[in-house]
Amino acid sequence: MQETESNSWLWGPWSRLTLWTAFVAMAVDQANKLWMLGVYRIQDRGQVRFGPFMDLVFVCNTGISYNIGSGVVPPWALAAFALVASVALAVWIARAGTGTIMALGVGLIIGGAIGNAIDRLWLGCVADFYLLHAFGYSWYVFNIADAAIVAGVIGLLYDSFVPNRQGAANAP
Repeated sequence: MQETESNSWLWGPWSRLTLWTAFVAMAVDQANKLWMLGVYRIQDRGQVRFGPFMDLVFVCNTGISYNIGSGVVPPWALAAFALVASVALAVWIARAGTGTIMALGVGLIIGGAIGNAIDRLWLGCVADFYLLHAFGYSWYVFNIADAAIVAGVIGLLYDSFVPNRQGAANAP
């Protein structure tokens, strides 16, 4: 079956890489959440010391980030926003025909957003488990989806600030 010119942008190499990355990020996040809640039952254990700089704990985040806006916007609306943004990012990357780092970065962002959207629809909140701390300071509690989103944003920033080889070769 041949691709037609009208839909060839949809299934280009960057689109496939982005979608596979999104799927893997979402699947790893959801598998971790199922294990933490269903097998390990972190919600029944309280705070568990995992190492010198990390504890395991269960936080149900009903807000946007850092629990901001908790109870103001319903979980289904936040999930819908994440899904619409994910589709927009997927279409953008498909049409941009960009490089590997950008395709991976967008895939990580999409996978993380969908992973957290599933939580909002399934649990009514985002399940967070990992608390980093050092020298008396604690950071926010996060999950694998959050880490994927941050890694994706770092990838996009890297891609936007570091010139690629082809662009550098064509520079005057």
